[in-house]
Amino acid sequence: MLDAAVKALSQILSPPMRTILWRSIGLALVLVSVLAIGLQRLLSWLAENGETWAEAMLGPGFHSTLNVLAWIISIAAGLGGIFLMPAITSLVASVFVDDVADHVEREHYPAELPGTALPLGTAIPEGVKTALLTILVYLIALPFVFVAGAGFIAFFIATAWLLGREYFELAAMRFRSPAEAKAMRKENAAIVFTAGLIIAAFVSIPIVNLATPLFGMAFMVHMHKRLSGPRPELIEQARRREVSAR
Repeated sequence: MLDAAVKALSQILSPPMRTILWRSIGLALVLVSVLAIGLQRLLSWLAENGETWAEAMLGPGFHSTLNVLAWIISIAAGLGGIFLMPAITSLVASVFVDDVADHVEREHYPAELPGTALPLGTAIPEGVKTALLTILVYLIALPFVFVAGAGFIAFFIATAWLLGREYFELAAMRFRSPAEAKAMRKENAAIVFTAGLIIAAFVSIPIVNLATPLFGMAFMVHMHKRLSGPRPELIEQARRREVSAR
């Protein structure tokens, strides 16, 4: 697994990947700006108007408690951009999944038949679903952020599970049906989750996390190949294609 992570990290910095890297960073910056502004305004509105409404409902005796809660929500609004990065990378990965996977497969698995490009109608809904789940987890973990770091731990574990699942299934669906990809992920749930922890650690590093879509996708291409094991039929198909091309 560590070998796969090192290979993925080294490849995203290679010249063939640089164009994809800059495109993904540009899209990520646009998305994080839009979503962070939207979330910040929503949480700020809740902090300001929710406090007034709650105090009217509960009475002046809860004024201090509600002030503390409003303060926590305001801080969380400022942290929204950081917590939104896993959601952003999910969306970006669904756009560049085939660009990244093609480079990895050509460089490291040239003897095997390359995967089939995923239709955007398949890849993007997967990214949107994971992004929405990530935002939901953020909102659920929000009240626990200041309780001995419980919110951060819960968010990290959930991020590992969500990103590990998405990147692995995207890599697997280039060779399998969506149902088969999900079944394979469930059969290897512990390994996929452990790999997801590495991606979650990567996405937690500021600035560097802008490259998460490339790292996560390249990493999971390697993991899918290794979990699939030798596939003689793909090697034979690739050999026949090469012979016919000559």
